[in-house]
Amino acid sequence: MKGNVHAGVGAGRNRRPFLIREYLAERGTNMAKIADALGVSRQAVQATVRGIKNNRKVLKHLKEMGCPEKHLSLPQDLRD
Repeated sequence: MKGNVHAGVGAGRNRRPFLIREYLAERGTNMAKIADALGVSRQAVQATVRGIKNNRKVLKHLKEMGCPEKHLSLPQDLRD
């Protein structure tokens, strides 16, 4: 697969939304719960997971949860 066909440009174009959602489900959470916990809109979380946006707060939270970085396709400033 050559990237996320639904994403924009930049780091998000290689994000794996289905794998991220699967990871969240395995941990008993979802995008709505993350939005509520972070105080951001559900649309912001959804757009970030889909790779359309790169909300740093959302990406940092997903990374801290242990979501594999290969699924997140992080912007350079958030990579280890």
